[in-house]
Amino acid sequence: MNTTGAPLTDKVALITGGARRLGAHIARVLHNEGMNLLLHYRTSVTEARELQEELNAKRPESVLLVGSDLLNLAKLDRLVDQATESFGRLDLLVNNASSFYATPIGETTEEQWTDLIGINLKAPFFLAQAAAGALGESQGCIINLVDIYADRPLRGHSIYSLAKAGLAALTRSLAIELGPHVRVNGIAPGAVLWPENDTNQIAQQRLISSTPLKRVGQPDDISSALLYLVRDAPFVNGQILNVDGGRSVVS
Repeated sequence: MNTTGAPLTDKVALITGGARRLGAHIARVLHNEGMNLLLHYRTSVTEARELQEELNAKRPESVLLVGSDLLNLAKLDRLVDQATESFGRLDLLVNNASSFYATPIGETTEEQWTDLIGINLKAPFFLAQAAAGALGESQGCIINLVDIYADRPLRGHSIYSLAKAGLAALTRSLAIELGPHVRVNGIAPGAVLWPENDTNQIAQQRLISSTPLKRVGQPDDISSALLYLVRDAPFVNGQILNVDGGRSVVS
């Protein structure tokens, strides 16, 4: 994966949270590029099986599923082992799985802290640690899905913002720790997919109006950035690409 524009055919990606929403879109794009996939899910078993069936119909035995709670660190090594045992290699780790909800000061519990820090920061670290050896053998890479709220905290979401800020720092740190054999980069989406429980259209429109491009992004915007970092940017390492329509530069 060190040649600009190098084909991804027969390479292997492990995607956390790969059954739904942005994770499923990334899975379809990488599969279309010829990659074999190990898709992680936690509770979305129906969606995971439907996606596996869809993609395996195009290329048999190219997609495997694994259900796991990423907070159970003892099982993270097994995720990597399943990829290498099934496909013989691992070329890409996409830390996409995320937990997102409000944690207002004065109302937040320790359980919420454990969940948000665990899914958004702790699990990516230990999964990267587990995958480092296999990725080094293939000269592979890691892509962390960060958030523009890592730099501009979202009111009422202090723990989530903290966790994503930690993930941004982890991205840069791992780029140092795992080089020269493994590249590590991040993507920080802006408004691309609204949270499923967000029905406040007035707030959504206000956010769009504050974005220089005056629109929301599309999942293709994220997957295009990911393909650039994975396939077309062999000298890019330790960077976080904001894909947010310019919102991060607005004061």
